[in-house]
Amino acid sequence: MERIREVVEANSIVLFMRGSPTRPMCAASADAVAAIARAGVPFAYVDVQKDPEIRANLPRYSHQPGFPQLYLNGESIGGIEVVLELSEEGQLLRMLQELSA
Repeated sequence: MERIREVVEANSIVLFMRGSPTRPMCAASADAVAAIARAGVPFAYVDVQKDPEIRANLPRYSHQPGFPQLYLNGESIGGIEVVLELSEEGQLLRMLQELSA
């Protein structure tokens, strides 16, 4: 839990996902990366497949099951459904660009 908190607090934009941005390991992770990439801002990521401790504890930390999970400025934005909804509404682009400014 402490490691998760440290990652979330150290990065203004962090995606907990399966795989990496260049090689996502599931469709939901690929969709989340694509939604973030449209903003053209750098972001951190954690490959939960390579870190079983984070994979096991992130749902307890966030109170959300599943992956990917997006955090902005230390706050949980949500899973893929929320990310895609915010992206479709144009809100995700605005939020990400504000963080990177």
